Amino acid sequence: MTGRRKPDWLKMRPPSGQRFTEIKQNLRSRNLHTVCEEANCPNLGECWSGREGPGTATFMLMGNRCSRGCNFCDVQTGGMEPLDPNEPANVAEAVSEIGLDYVVLTSVDRDDLADGGSAHFAETIREIKTRDSSILVEVLTPDFQGSPDAVQRILDAGPDVFAHNIETVERLQWPVRDRRAGYEQTLDVLQQASEESDVYTKTSLMLGLGEYHHEVYQTLSDLREVGVDIVTFGQYLQPSRSHIDVFEYVHPDAFETWREVAEKEMNFLYCASGPMVRSSYRAGELFVDALLRDGRSVEQARKQARVSSD
Repeated sequence: MTGRRKPDWLKMRPPSGQRFTEIKQNLRSRNLHTVCEEANCPNLGECWSGREGPGTATFMLMGNRCSRGCNFCDVQTGGMEPLDPNEPANVAEAVSEIGLDYVVLTSVDRDDLADGGSAHFAETIREIKTRDSSILVEVLTPDFQGSPDAVQRILDAGPDVFAHNIETVERLQWPVRDRRAGYEQTLDVLQQASEESDVYTKTSLMLGLGEYHHEVYQTLSDLREVGVDIVTFGQYLQPSRSHIDVFEYVHPDAFETWREVAEKEMNFLYCASGPMVRSSYRAGELFVDALLRDGRSVEQARKQARVSSD
């Protein structure tokens, strides 16, 4: 489908505004990376501009080059550098200066490191929480090659939300994801987080890669079986011609249908679903914030998240 015109519902406004500029300058001054920029997220301007609350950014730890080469992702592969020992403190300082009260931490895969970088990841969580324990921290982690010890290291650091993305249905794991990733391995990571901690668990799927409806349904069923609480759906957009093709542009009505299936039939606590939704989408953060900080019920938190993100 490469080369076909994107439908109107996928048109984006370029990021701009004083808030956007301030956050970008703050990050550059500390040599920090965000997945918002590295992965060309379509919601960058919306999140950084802080239309609702102080704004948010997803910090990408351990460099801007990945040890894996997933065919949907725009992050560069290979040439990883040694970890910056000052990064955990620098991230925490940036969070404080920017004024975030909900932080998302993710990272590249670092299969070149013995622990996959899990200790570095965990230290960043602790640095943020030590400065201000009221800040909610969501982590979007690699699979750490399925290492239970690495996953436990992250959980022990005390995040509020543990996310790990399954990305697509089982049949399409390859060629969408790197061969070192896998459907069952992802389910195992999510199950460990669900069973061995009291954090909310979360994952994300891209649509438009050629998946069938029954496969999406089965994936949702498998995710609920291992205890996942929150799921997001978004449209896959090809970062460049060298990445996997878009099979179809899924209509917004279909995303709404999947939201209803997830929440009403599968009993996920929350589902953010729409063409422009990404894993760290603002509406999902608003839901968790309302649930944890404001003490709202699930139904109240869902309503607040949707009203605030419209």
